[in-house]
Amino acid sequence: MTPQTDPRAGAAVKAADRAHVFHSWSAQELIDPLAVAGAEGSYFWDYDGKRYLDLTSGLVYTNIGYQHPKVVAAIQEQAAHLTTFAPAFAIEARSEAARLIAERTPGDLDKIFFTNGGADAVEHAVRMARLHTGRPKVLSAYRSYHGGTQQAVNLTGDPRRWASDTGAAGVVHFWAPFLYRSRFYAETEEQETARALEHLETTIAFEGPGTIAAIILETVPGTAGIMLPPPGYLAGVREICDRHGIVFVLDEVMAGFGRTGEWFAADLYGVTPDLMTFAKGVNSGYVPLGGVAISGAIAETFARRPYPGGLTYSGHPLACAAAVATINVMAEEGVVENAKRLGASLVGPGLAELAERHPSVGEVRGVGMFWAVELVKNRETREPLVPYNAAGEANAPMAAFGAAAKKAGVWPFVNMNRTHFVPPLNVSESEVKEGLAALDAALSAADEYTE
Repeated sequence: MTPQTDPRAGAAVKAADRAHVFHSWSAQELIDPLAVAGAEGSYFWDYDGKRYLDLTSGLVYTNIGYQHPKVVAAIQEQAAHLTTFAPAFAIEARSEAARLIAERTPGDLDKIFFTNGGADAVEHAVRMARLHTGRPKVLSAYRSYHGGTQQAVNLTGDPRRWASDTGAAGVVHFWAPFLYRSRFYAETEEQETARALEHLETTIAFEGPGTIAAIILETVPGTAGIMLPPPGYLAGVREICDRHGIVFVLDEVMAGFGRTGEWFAADLYGVTPDLMTFAKGVNSGYVPLGGVAISGAIAETFARRPYPGGLTYSGHPLACAAAVATINVMAEEGVVENAKRLGASLVGPGLAELAERHPSVGEVRGVGMFWAVELVKNRETREPLVPYNAAGEANAPMAAFGAAAKKAGVWPFVNMNRTHFVPPLNVSESEVKEGLAALDAALSAADEYTE
């Protein structure tokens, strides 16, 4: 696709949006959404013909980029054959999608419950855990995001929870490990792991082990900062859950389907949860789809006892056809391997080189095509470039960084005091280099605010 210039059409799209679309997570009169004319591969463009390299993969879901012809063709073929059908029936696209997912999930997570996205996947995983154990509470971490529905947002450990937090949803938050900003005064990864696990053990003891149905963690937290768990932490949580009869849930909505250079981030750590949620990359977001991968023990709970939950569009044929095509494309084209290779050989070293040149970079961390750049005022004190949950004038340094990145031709992922490097997994070497060069220019704007 070649970007076409049509400002009048763009103005009409923008006018209709502003008149009728209610945007998520936004003060409606304070936003100025870009009118997008088209997208292909790792790029999208506006009606003025300006093209952007998408370093966000949408919301970290276009793992195979935009408009992949094989997936588009699969959706078209499915629409011509069977556009939709109720979830109580056996449908070829649904069955095949479940089979392909189960082939790749760790351990015995071989039963797949389909949802419409990641938030309702989390909702159902929590419901399954509570029914399986007969217990009410769920533990989740600060610095996490699990979705925008009522239960999922209460599980979330960032400010998006605050406005909807009932304080009575059976959720208890705890601190997970993050050595750069350790809550445990740790100086090494070993200390961080040991102290974080001790903190979790203490939380469980004081809450009452017999009251806790599940512990849910993002295997690698996404929007909260891409903090890779230190060695031994997830295995330690697995052991704690086993000892107390607690269901271990891993949220792989963002980290799954190749984002970390493995099919699932759990594969990096050799850990198998009891339940695993997924969405986003399962079909590159082409048609909304999510789900829960279920272990044998929990599936057995509902072998003769009905599971009290479902969705009208569970396993929608168009979404499942897109998932089948996406998974096959990823396997045939080496997409996961590409993310792993370029992450290790180009993205990681390239971001480290930027860190050496820019005083605003406090830390670079990540794996595969899943990277975060922590921006700070002062490297020695590690004071964030903007305050936690900053808005308005307080967020000016990050706003300046974002504007500079867009001017340089990339669309950045900006959250609080971080920018994330999360392009499509099949990004090319030249595109990675283009993105790094644009970030180099944009970080100069952030440098202006350092001490």
